[in-house]
Amino acid sequence: MMKLRWAAASPFVRKIHLVAHELGLTDQIELLPTDVHGEDAARGDNPLGKIPCLLLDEGGALYDSPVIAEYLDSLHTGPKLHPDTGPARWQALRLQALGDGICDAAVARRMESNRADGQKSPAFMDRQKKAVDTALDYLDSHPEYFAGPVNIGHLAVGAALGYLDFRFAHEEWRTGRHKLKEWFDGFSQRPSMLQTKP
Repeated sequence: MMKLRWAAASPFVRKIHLVAHELGLTDQIELLPTDVHGEDAARGDNPLGKIPCLLLDEGGALYDSPVIAEYLDSLHTGPKLHPDTGPARWQALRLQALGDGICDAAVARRMESNRADGQKSPAFMDRQKKAVDTALDYLDSHPEYFAGPVNIGHLAVGAALGYLDFRFAHEEWRTGRHKLKEWFDGFSQRPSMLQTKP
């Protein structure tokens, strides 16, 4: 059985959970709770000490979330989350990059905000917030990206928006972004989203 190093609050881990649920692979993955801030065990599997990290049945490990997601997709015999070729593939991967980028910026901002007073950088946090806001505005202006079958990009954005709700709910990212809000409201009702909510 594959083993997934994870932590419940990580949006990147949630993306992998979403992939596993969508592909029907959850029963093939054992979860290994991992505190990346408090233990070095993860470094034996991922030299960066980051999660998610997937330990394979045959030995070895895969990281990080885009690689794990594509590997899990390769195990699935049905419709793929990663389109094989052409414009649909590049659009899905671009959307995944946007979702992952929102997570990168939001997680960095969250970690900075947890630093002791006097050590925080307001400029750094503002820069991360601006990156998120710009990406959200872009997504809101391109609702066509969310048409068609669910793909890896949709799952990445879904995980990112879920993380904003989890960590920054007081900021109401939906305000003024009606198209993105409408998509996410519907997407949030997917069984995979409901079962992986932090």
